[in-house]
Amino acid sequence: MSTTARVLLGLLLGAAIGLALAWWDASTATVVADAVQPIGRLWLNALQMTVVPLVVALVIIGVNAARDAAASGRTARRAIATFVVLLSAGAAFAAIAAPLLLSLLPRPAGLAESLRAASPEASTLSVPASLGEWFTAIIPSNAIAAAAQNAMLPLVVFALFFGFALARIEPERRHRLLELVQAVADVMIVIVRWVLWAAPLGVFALVLAVCARVGSGMLGAFGTYIGLQVVLYVAATLLLYPVAVLAGGERLRRFAAAILPAQTIAASTQSSLASLPAMIESARTRLGHPVATTSLVLPMAVTLFRLTSPMQYVGVAAFIAWAYGIDLSIAQLAAGAALAVVISMGSVGLPGQVSFMATNMPVSQAMGLPVEPLGLLLALDTIPDVFATVGNVTADLTANSIVSRQGAGDARDEPSTDTALD
Repeated sequence: MSTTARVLLGLLLGAAIGLALAWWDASTATVVADAVQPIGRLWLNALQMTVVPLVVALVIIGVNAARDAAASGRTARRAIATFVVLLSAGAAFAAIAAPLLLSLLPRPAGLAESLRAASPEASTLSVPASLGEWFTAIIPSNAIAAAAQNAMLPLVVFALFFGFALARIEPERRHRLLELVQAVADVMIVIVRWVLWAAPLGVFALVLAVCARVGSGMLGAFGTYIGLQVVLYVAATLLLYPVAVLAGGERLRRFAAAILPAQTIAASTQSSLASLPAMIESARTRLGHPVATTSLVLPMAVTLFRLTSPMQYVGVAAFIAWAYGIDLSIAQLAAGAALAVVISMGSVGLPGQVSFMATNMPVSQAMGLPVEPLGLLLALDTIPDVFATVGNVTADLTANSIVSRQGAGDARDEPSTDTALD
């Protein structure tokens, strides 16, 4: 049985037992919830202990990977710039749309109170109350203290400085240090995989405790989360069509028909990498993009660019805030969106479940939100992931259109790296 199936089974069993206890006797349900909740909390703590070193390592690696890619030539630099713009636009869209959509939906009675009772430590989480305070807190006065306090945004800013400075030292020392940073990231991923092996038990305990306290209202909340993520991904995918027309110079009907085969493979495999051959074929033969541009930009996109990732991080945080009855401020949304863009470029190569926990935790923490619901949402992410992969593939081909249009006529000036990837 796959890990995903085991996690889903844990979620279903936990929900069934929790709901049955809530229906049978509320006092007994509370006693059982109090008994099993430490198991779920222990599992979440094991995941949280890897977040700081993993995020710092991923940001440093991502900065240097983007720098190396941009050094390949003018086309690569245009591609990196296009990726950053599209990622920022996606994060901003989610930061606006997710709270707005959730505000239109009724929250199940007692959900916020039950979740707060189940996570008393959530009340200690905080972020700057104003944009001015948020801005002054971006740069940490002590990076070690920021790590100890799980202040993720200042910590990521320090990692960005470190990554850019690392690119300035002599190549031999830079490569040695990058190997060490990569080793740290690899070790953390191994630990996360060990912890995720126990995910069915952790998810079972978390879901049972929540459902025993909240009752059937939690099922509606689960449906709200799935619906929110699907709507965000579908909306972003549809918005990419006019972007391809306006910024990429494509004809709408031809672009839609050309990318359909790649979208079909993406939906069936839930893998952008598996869709890469179909994307290259569509770009070359159906859209007529230059071979040199396509051979460089699309592999870079699969390596560095996942449009729906920052949308997922912000959407998850917005859902948690909605479930807890927290009104997100502009400062919180700005912190989450900015951090989501940076983290997304360093986490593209991570396995799905590892990526979900390692990337959503720091964004939720940076926005001052509890992370306990992430264990529940991990098990629910299978359905939205289909739509996320379709959105990512559409974004890859849209980016290729934009770069191809910008670079029309100067492809022959690119270094030989472009054609070497053909």
